[in-house]
Amino acid sequence: MIETIERMLSDLERGRLSRRQFAVSLAALAASTSLAPVALAAPAPTGLRAVTINHVTVRVPDLHRTSQFYQEFFGMPLKQQSATIHILGVGESSFFGIEQDQSKTAAVSHYDFGMANFNADEVRAKLTERGLKCDGNSKESFKFYDPDGFHVQVNAPDYVGHVS
Repeated sequence: MIETIERMLSDLERGRLSRRQFAVSLAALAASTSLAPVALAAPAPTGLRAVTINHVTVRVPDLHRTSQFYQEFFGMPLKQQSATIHILGVGESSFFGIEQDQSKTAAVSHYDFGMANFNADEVRAKLTERGLKCDGNSKESFKFYDPDGFHVQVNAPDYVGHVS
């Protein structure tokens, strides 16, 4: 599944996949994962296991235009908002984050995995063992850059996000 997400992100960044196609594909992938998580998710050698794609957050030049499109076209309700961030609901437990960015080019900010039995200290320790650096010191959720440079967020599957 990770390879599929990486391929989708690459296609999005190269213009071979529109934002709409990306959102629909990611939502379909997340829905299929939540229907059969045991069949799709093999235990990781570290003992940690991602069980959901909690959310994807994009950076866009026009927050309100993008948010309105996803709300109207996909029926995603506005769950939280601030002057620079909108969080739209996707199903029961996932969301789509939209951040205002000064850049004229839209981009994926990060994606988030909900992890079974999430323990921030344990996850940080295992990432540090692999030479990866973690952002912040929250017990609820944090981000890190994977070996390929993708910004990844991890937390419990029921994480609902926060606007600032």
